[in-house]
Amino acid sequence: MSWWQIHYATDAQHADALSDHLNELGAVSVTYADDADQPLFEPPPGATPLWRAVKVTGLFEVQTDIDAVAAAVAARSGHLPVAEGGITRLEDQDWTRAWLQYFKPMQFGARLWVVPTAYEPPDPAAVNIRLDPGLAFGTGTHATTALCLQWLGGHPLVGLDVIDFGCGSGILAVGAALLGARQVWAVDIDPQALVATRDNAQLNGVSTSIHTGLAKALNAPPVDIVVANILALPLCELAADLAMRVKPGGWIVLSGLLKDQFEQVSAAYKPWFGSIERLDREDWVRIVALRHGA
Repeated sequence: MSWWQIHYATDAQHADALSDHLNELGAVSVTYADDADQPLFEPPPGATPLWRAVKVTGLFEVQTDIDAVAAAVAARSGHLPVAEGGITRLEDQDWTRAWLQYFKPMQFGARLWVVPTAYEPPDPAAVNIRLDPGLAFGTGTHATTALCLQWLGGHPLVGLDVIDFGCGSGILAVGAALLGARQVWAVDIDPQALVATRDNAQLNGVSTSIHTGLAKALNAPPVDIVVANILALPLCELAADLAMRVKPGGWIVLSGLLKDQFEQVSAAYKPWFGSIERLDREDWVRIVALRHGA
């Protein structure tokens, strides 16, 4: 099955009105995208901000008279300041997985690789995380995940216990197990993430050492390392809980925060941790700290 896709450029003030009009004209979906390279990272709770310049895209069934749709939008151009960006015809495909064509093997440090299931490992002797992320976050392509993988790959994990808090695809949990961790608790708020983690644990032969569950039901003793790659606000809210899950002398690895959020997050963990280390990558920051009481 084919589809028509029609694009418009407008501003944040008029994006919703344009979306409503496209829906009235029969769009099966309408999406927004940044049209001016303006990043939006972590909005306040309850906020749904839009970019200053917004690309609005309507998707229509192929039997739709797309020229009539364009004419109807143009007829309202006096009320909706928009500029048509073009009409394209799309062939149907598995859209949830189409992006995987850009996901290729990546190396983290001297011994750790992330290798999609569609590829053979470039270095068979390395520690290779074979990965199929499914619909869950976590491939190593994002700076926050890469920062965590680099730390795990550069530290001895043999015989240690680890919590991966916010496991997504399970990439960090699987990596820790492959690097020799004794037990890994992989938790998330999204059940789909737990499915992806279990699948990837089985794919890598580490199912017996990885325990999955929802974050609210985490029942693990204090561990040697807690890795939490989430966002700044939940990192601050969970500071006391995550701190109590680290053994005295153990490590906490935090990511998912922006550069200007470092002071806020590090302050939240200072009551329990010393030797706070910071590493930046692109707009993101990783925090590593040692638990008091060693």
